[in-house]
Amino acid sequence: VLLFAALFALLEWTRGHVLTGFPWNPAGAGWAAGSAMSQFASVAGVYGLGLVTVAAVSAFAPLMDAGPRRPRLIAAGLGVLTLGGLFAFGAARLSSAQVVETPTLVRLVQADIPQDYKWSPEAYQAILGRYLELTSRPAEALPDVVIWPEGALPTTANDLFSSPDAEAVAAALQTGQTLLAGLSRAEADPSAETGARYYNSLFALHDEGAAGLRIGPIYDKHRLVPFGEYLPLGDLMSKIGVRSLVHVPADFSAGPAPAPISLANAPSVQPLICYEALYPGFTPATAATRPAWIVNVSNDAWFGKTSGPRQHLNLASYRALETGLPVARATPTGVSAMIDPWGRIVEGRRLDPGQAGIIDVRLPQPAPPTLYGRWGDLGFAILMVIMLTAGRRRAGNGDPGR
Repeated sequence: VLLFAALFALLEWTRGHVLTGFPWNPAGAGWAAGSAMSQFASVAGVYGLGLVTVAAVSAFAPLMDAGPRRPRLIAAGLGVLTLGGLFAFGAARLSSAQVVETPTLVRLVQADIPQDYKWSPEAYQAILGRYLELTSRPAEALPDVVIWPEGALPTTANDLFSSPDAEAVAAALQTGQTLLAGLSRAEADPSAETGARYYNSLFALHDEGAAGLRIGPIYDKHRLVPFGEYLPLGDLMSKIGVRSLVHVPADFSAGPAPAPISLANAPSVQPLICYEALYPGFTPATAATRPAWIVNVSNDAWFGKTSGPRQHLNLASYRALETGLPVARATPTGVSAMIDPWGRIVEGRRLDPGQAGIIDVRLPQPAPPTLYGRWGDLGFAILMVIMLTAGRRRAGNGDPGR
């Protein structure tokens, strides 16, 4: 049982790291984020939670085996105790989890833009108008930060800021507000094959009144989607015709390693664009570099009418559990929500696929740094060594005939 659980967890960790990794739905994320069973991720991360979960449920397998009854019942009993321990730990952690609001008011904008509609040329002005209307919609209090999702507009930041539409964006904001907008951008580079490099970015746009919009800082996506945003072994794949099959005419370039950005009117924030929110460990945890919150902008419209947006929400919520930081999540049509530092949706308010609107919510205060935030995957590694050692020893003492 222990050897199986350890090898299973090792393969999951490998899947999440090799060739940039694709850690979609690891076993630990089988628990709903924010539930009592999910809270152990604050200690050993989602991989550690998956390791313990797989070991616990696998302990019931010997009940189906032949042989002496007592060892099989002991194994199942230990599985029950482990699952009970996970629940008890999580319940105790949640019993003291108090959401404390900060003065920062955040507006999450979900315009409900289907992917197949977004790139029709005649739709541009309608899409822009929808975002501007939601951004400027009156409320009891003026939001400090407005968040648009990844790839909010079917245009590049270069074209937007060089057109009259930039003035329309500025007009939708009021003095002192900051807009975090997901936009692609191009940067001239003579060494690049196309003469430019392209980035999937998050722009901070601060309205300074008469001085206009201040553009920046800019966060460039670091972990790109293989075959979606770049083509692995691009030169070779282009020569054999794969590029035309996957519809990646030009690769995006990866930005630098993720680091928090400073905002003019809100605490420092760690942006995570789209599936970067699948990866543990992207957010600094030391006192000097730890941000106050995480912003995850994503284009979940790609999923269409599937369970993908809800799965993505659950996975992103584990970053809150692991770091003890709130996560503000904005999508064009997916699940937009504010997630508290324990992985729960604040006030139960969310915008699901097919819904358009805004969520105005106070930014929660961070929880104290978690053990996972301080140690990273060290706890997972220790559990792995213990289980591998114990599992190999037990297997070595088994009956060779079995």
